[in-house]
Amino acid sequence: MELDWSNLTFSYRPTSCHVEYHWKDGRWDEGELKEKPFVTLSIAAECLHYGQAAFEGLKAYRGEDGKIRIFRMEMNARRLIQSARRSCMAPVPEELFCQAVERVVRANEEWIPPYGTGATLYIRPLLFGSGPQIGVAPASEYTFIVLVVPVGAYYKGGLQAVRACIVDEYDRAAPRGTGNVKMAGNYAASLLSHEMAKEKGFAVDLYLDAAEHKYVEEFGSSNFIGITHDGRYVTPASPSVLPSITNNGLQQVAKDLGIPVEVRPIDFEKEIGTFAEVAACGTAVVITPVKEIVRLSTGEAFSIGTGDGCGPVCQRLYDAYTAIQWGKAPDTHGWLKVLD
Repeated sequence: MELDWSNLTFSYRPTSCHVEYHWKDGRWDEGELKEKPFVTLSIAAECLHYGQAAFEGLKAYRGEDGKIRIFRMEMNARRLIQSARRSCMAPVPEELFCQAVERVVRANEEWIPPYGTGATLYIRPLLFGSGPQIGVAPASEYTFIVLVVPVGAYYKGGLQAVRACIVDEYDRAAPRGTGNVKMAGNYAASLLSHEMAKEKGFAVDLYLDAAEHKYVEEFGSSNFIGITHDGRYVTPASPSVLPSITNNGLQQVAKDLGIPVEVRPIDFEKEIGTFAEVAACGTAVVITPVKEIVRLSTGEAFSIGTGDGCGPVCQRLYDAYTAIQWGKAPDTHGWLKVLD
């Protein structure tokens, strides 16, 4: 296997194998490692017709000491259970989820990038209704897959700030919809506005609440963070926002560093221009600094003022958070599973 580890992109490539489990008649089977990167489905599979599917995303890191560390997989397991319950799927027990993740990571150890390249092993658990179903009802069978792929660092040479926009014509999630779980359909619904943003030169799209278009909710694929001029960490409180594991961790790191944390509604018009720093946060990048937000419907542009780089508070958070992931700082919160 010849890979340029330092220049990997965040894209799919087949690896040695994935692990696949099936639920039927009220129980999960023992699962099987499969080399071919394909699944066999009925043409009437529930997921194809009614979108009964949910997924997760987490990473494994090879530290400077050579040890492999999986980051916060229990949190991902619990969130997938919530997604399963919301979409009437058979939940994957936390113990089974963690066993599956460890199993596939060990089986693909040669695909875990070397320390120092900035690359990691991305882990994608996927749960979907695989039983045939033509009427609108939950499936009778489910499939749980965990696949892995080595991915590169988003930013080489430091965090780079991006421009964001608001596409008011579309909402990400209804107030009492499925925005707070990681269902596949949420992302299908966001594709058009994301493509519109890209066509206009914006890296990310930001959503306001669907009821009033007044309050900040989240970016298309990541949570919103604002840093006030007096150094407070502010992130939206909303039942429509996905509970980001990265945001949760960054809030804890902020508290560890003595940075006050506020989880509350953020009035877009009144507050967006007052932040000293703004960032998107998620598994793939951890933190993406945002230097400008443009509301396309009005032409209003809000400059954050941190330039093309990262603001000092976000950089401090990023450094502290990633140091834990790579095993360079003490894991005081028990977030890492270190493989023997």
